[in-house]
Amino acid sequence: MAFFESHDPRFDRFVLGNAPVKRLATGFDWVEGPVWFGDAGCLLFSDIPNDTIHRWSPETGVSTYRRPSHNANGHTRDRQGRLISCEHRTRRVTRTEWDGTITVLADSYEGRPLNSPNDVIVASDGTVFFSDPHYGIMMDYEGERAEEENARVVYRLDPATGALEQVVTDMACPNGLCLSPDESLMYVADTGRMWSDDPQHIRVYDMLDGRPANGRDFAKPDVGIADGIRCDEDGLLWSSAGDGVHCFDTDGTLLGKILVPETVSNLCFGGRRKHVLYMTGTTSIYSVALARRGVQWP
Repeated sequence: MAFFESHDPRFDRFVLGNAPVKRLATGFDWVEGPVWFGDAGCLLFSDIPNDTIHRWSPETGVSTYRRPSHNANGHTRDRQGRLISCEHRTRRVTRTEWDGTITVLADSYEGRPLNSPNDVIVASDGTVFFSDPHYGIMMDYEGERAEEENARVVYRLDPATGALEQVVTDMACPNGLCLSPDESLMYVADTGRMWSDDPQHIRVYDMLDGRPANGRDFAKPDVGIADGIRCDEDGLLWSSAGDGVHCFDTDGTLLGKILVPETVSNLCFGGRRKHVLYMTGTTSIYSVALARRGVQWP
């Protein structure tokens, strides 16, 4: 079975012919939000419809980390290593403290509830950015049906004051987020409204004064849509897609693909030296070792 599809000779140096795509676990409904905890040697990920955050490790396999999860979707870690989560059902972004207690970081904007926070990243100065499309309130499958009361945007959460600011407002449904290694760029995936003709692509923004600006189109997978996205240590962008994961150069050129037998929703780098790519693929989680490293924090 072929695990890789090269579109540029440079991609051949990124993949290892004797390192296959592995299915680590299966039997879920819709998995999302992988985040690697190197200090614990484990991966956390969401099964959104089943209201669970799971934990996977090479030694113990899959176990339950949190249930109910409030239909949690995307996760990341802050600079103190704490878990930051987007919850659909409660329409909020939370932080799990070291003692296990939950701190609510954001659940409303200008007095109105958020839609359904989807993906989240944390900058080196502690600033939190999260996307807030409407997928979790469209129906009861991934949350609870409700009316939209705020725009579908990307928010900036000030780490000192907790103030929320709408910073990406030119998308139909912002979804996956990532920063370039030097934090000079922000990439945002626009997955559009379901059953619509909305654009479905990745856009890139300059980071000016800690805020995204000057948005322009960057790339679009040729199979399926971009959902979760991550940069490696050299700034190449790795995007989920309908046939696996697509790797894009910094100018948006498709370099190659990692082929996965299910639609990939999200991904993260992990493992001993951040050289393993973990992928959530519909009903399963997958991994592949690469000759690349992800951004070393978080």
